[in-house]
Amino acid sequence: MHHRALVVLCCAALLAACGSDRPKPEQAQAPAPAKSAKKTQPLGPLPAYQRELSGTLLEVPAGADVELALLVIDERDRPQRLLASSNLSGTGQALPYQLRFNPEAFPAGARVELRGRASRSGQLIMHLPPVRITQAQTQATGPLRFEKAP
Repeated sequence: MHHRALVVLCCAALLAACGSDRPKPEQAQAPAPAKSAKKTQPLGPLPAYQRELSGTLLEVPAGADVELALLVIDERDRPQRLLASSNLSGTGQALPYQLRFNPEAFPAGARVELRGRASRSGQLIMHLPPVRITQAQTQATGPLRFEKAP
């Protein structure tokens, strides 16, 4: 009976040690390189079932958080559906972008626009004037200039 109690006590101590909330050193370091690598790596080849908008964004200050969205817009100028989105970080130079979307989700006859905004510390500082996208095809928009937010 004495040996059984000792075995049970050792198993309980082992389970308590394994159940710790403290992350292992490998787990704490793994997400940081993956996050930075994600920003610098290209998206790779375009799959056959997707289309892509690409171009460069101008006048985006360094350190600004940029959000791009491909949206279906109603007759009252309100976004109705998100088709694709992307988040980038401003560098102070021309910022290339790639925005992939599913052409089957592109509504026929509806108004679709590429919209963008740049913020710093959660405050809107610039916006991209809406760019009308008329076809669900891969296309380059060329350089797009951000403007100061009102």
